[in-house]
Amino acid sequence: MTFRTTLAAATILLLLPLASMADEIAADPASDVAGAPVLGPVTNLPLPRFVSVRASKVNVRRGPSDLHRVDWVFQMPHMPLEVTAEFGHWRRVRDIDGAGGWVHYALLSGERTVIVQKDYTPMRTLPDIGSDPTAYAEQGVVAFLDDCGIDWCQIRADGYRGWVLKTELWGVRADELRQ
Repeated sequence: MTFRTTLAAATILLLLPLASMADEIAADPASDVAGAPVLGPVTNLPLPRFVSVRASKVNVRRGPSDLHRVDWVFQMPHMPLEVTAEFGHWRRVRDIDGAGGWVHYALLSGERTVIVQKDYTPMRTLPDIGSDPTAYAEQGVVAFLDDCGIDWCQIRADGYRGWVLKTELWGVRADELRQ
């Protein structure tokens, strides 16, 4: 057996325990028996939760380490992602389409953003369906999230600010309130 073969075998053996641990973390239910929110074992923050992409290029890996293969790359700064699990410095995330994987925490930001899900969505001056629109957002626009009430959220995008129905946004929970 050569040194390269031994090294390759050791690398594969090293990856197997990491993959097993990641699968165990992934299998954890996202609800507590008593109804309390599930907290991440590393950050003590709620799971699932929304974050945003910090960098202009983010490798999404198959498992929680640099040794795992890169499955794809997120290339949209500020894109919202949902964190569904934690393992050391790694966060398992998913995007609006449900695609996901493991990302190093340094590539994520706590700054909240949302994606507009409906084309020609009015951004209104007040959180009221009869309120005048200040602008219209196209489907797929990434906007910064400000305040949220029961049914409405205030967002900012491209120099415009307005209130949008929560149901027309991805990146905010239906029961989430923000001030």
